[in-house]
Amino acid sequence: MSVLRTAVIGVGYLGNFHAQKYAAIPDVELVGVVDSDQKRAAEIAAALGTTAYSDHRDLIGKVDAVSVVVPTQYHHTVARDFLAAGVHVLIEKPITVTTAEADELIALAEMHKVVFQVGHLERFNPVLVALGDILHEPLFIESVRIAPFKPRGTDVNVVLDLMIHDIDIIQHIVGSPVEHIDAVGAPVFTGEEDIANARIVFKNGCVANVTASRISLKSERKMRIFQRDAYITLDFQNRKLLVAQKGSGELFPGIPNVKVVERELGQADALKNEIESFIEAIREGKQPQVSGREGKMALETALKINVSLKRTHP
Repeated sequence: MSVLRTAVIGVGYLGNFHAQKYAAIPDVELVGVVDSDQKRAAEIAAALGTTAYSDHRDLIGKVDAVSVVVPTQYHHTVARDFLAAGVHVLIEKPITVTTAEADELIALAEMHKVVFQVGHLERFNPVLVALGDILHEPLFIESVRIAPFKPRGTDVNVVLDLMIHDIDIIQHIVGSPVEHIDAVGAPVFTGEEDIANARIVFKNGCVANVTASRISLKSERKMRIFQRDAYITLDFQNRKLLVAQKGSGELFPGIPNVKVVERELGQADALKNEIESFIEAIREGKQPQVSGREGKMALETALKINVSLKRTHP
């Protein structure tokens, strides 16, 4: 295909950015934007020189690929309609509400041989990309993702809103099935947990301690990885990577020298990189960087954390 016809379903805060990226990419046409708020859709469409729609089904037959950026409870219905019509789909995280819904979407994508990518944006953060060959069999991982309270995203609890980013990253780098989960949390400003902590034990022995809060006074997105002979800190927010590892010689008798290297990765447009990766997968007929199966795996672990939370707060 020479020009890829695209659309964005749901142009709230994040969907608007999706639409802007598609509109700016060469050989990509933003055919339309869809939103239940017709005024909002019209405003975004006018700003980007495209057409506003109120029903996503009106775009079937007119597009090759879409971003689905609607509230989570509508992910399955909207994505199913497009996948069944042979349209490539980039769906925001979490993939769906249930794993059964995720399974149906994955099966549809495979049946119609289309790209089905899940929007775990941190996979495109330059800090994670730079980790590369430095990582080797992590033994313990600690992650903290905290942010001030914002009304958007509160259709789900903090596990599915924020923690799922780190769940996806951790499962990606550990590469082992989950064996056991313990979690605690509390609803503070909403009816769902606004702060949560989970201890995830993997079958290969790695343990992850994961904390997420959407009621903090500051923003922080950090992960610390401990492995044999090295300690790694990833600062996703400030795009810094620190590696402290055993060097040659001894600092004191029996105490090795420690070599510390810190890198600043600079500015990057992770959403642009994510969408370009989606388009590349479509054009080259390859698997997306974050597949539907990986999105389902992150959801499955998040739902297990939620079960553990309910045991501690019936």
